[in-house]
Amino acid sequence: MTSSFNPDRSQALSAETQNLIKAFNALDTDAKLAWFYLVYKKMGDSITPAAPTAAEPELAPRLLGDYYELSDDEQLAIMRQIVNREDTEYSRAYGALKENNQLMVWYAWAQGMGDTVVGMPSNYQASEPINNLLSQIEGLDFEDQISIFRTISSNMGYTDVKPIETQAQTGKTSSL
Repeated sequence: MTSSFNPDRSQALSAETQNLIKAFNALDTDAKLAWFYLVYKKMGDSITPAAPTAAEPELAPRLLGDYYELSDDEQLAIMRQIVNREDTEYSRAYGALKENNQLMVWYAWAQGMGDTVVGMPSNYQASEPINNLLSQIEGLDFEDQISIFRTISSNMGYTDVKPIETQAQTGKTSSL
């Protein structure tokens, strides 16, 4: 069984945002995790958590409850599994969430880093690709930023739910 990740599936509206998503996808797993942390550290107030009234934390008890009881190594392993779309219990729990709730999970984890969530190494230095990506995203308007965050977060986690094929893919028209 494989994940239904589709790198072409994107809510991003412009060529610029598409290129930023491609730049993110080119990062390695730990660089992606560092990027999420730095995004929320730098821009957390403006993206908290994209649409607070649309987020439903009670739908993510495993990720926003049980997760906090795990060791730092276990938490980091789970983050990596989600980023890599591995078929694991926590990655499936994440993949089953709506995009705003996925963003909320990353926001909550970023807020807890160094306290209830595994922190960044004290000597961590962001790479040039991470810093470039952060700078470019900071220069975008809010709608483009949110589009990028939603697209990136929705392409993580594991789900075996397949997207509904379009008319162009099936060659059939829908009927009532």
